[in-house]
Amino acid sequence: MNYEEKIQNSETHVFKVVFPNITNHHNTMFGGTVMEMMDEVAFMTATRFARKSFVTVSCDRIDFKKPIPADTLVELIGRVKYVGNSSLKVNVEVYVEQMYDDIRERAVSGDFTLVAIGADKKPIKIFEREEIANQL
Repeated sequence: MNYEEKIQNSETHVFKVVFPNITNHHNTMFGGTVMEMMDEVAFMTATRFARKSFVTVSCDRIDFKKPIPADTLVELIGRVKYVGNSSLKVNVEVYVEQMYDDIRERAVSGDFTLVAIGADKKPIKIFEREEIANQL
């Protein structure tokens, strides 16, 4: 499998229902809960891409464009955006969907940087030179 196929095959889709227990006094999803879900999807995407252990080291510009009300569905989509030696960047988009209507809108998006780590919890290379050369 080549590099582009790895990126495509690692795209991750997760669906959740927004129940009242994860909403605030405005009856919309807590921002921190959205970020937690996004981080989890970024981790899954990175792991599926490289099949290594990852930790999140930063998140960049998380934009909340639309509120996410209770009693809706959300779809989180993670896509590998950049790959370095030991780190990669995953873009996560969150779409809100009405349960009983065909209305779907992008609500939140952001980038997460994750680092591959070994058993000693220190950064490791995502791919060895030979693996990259074989894919070009």
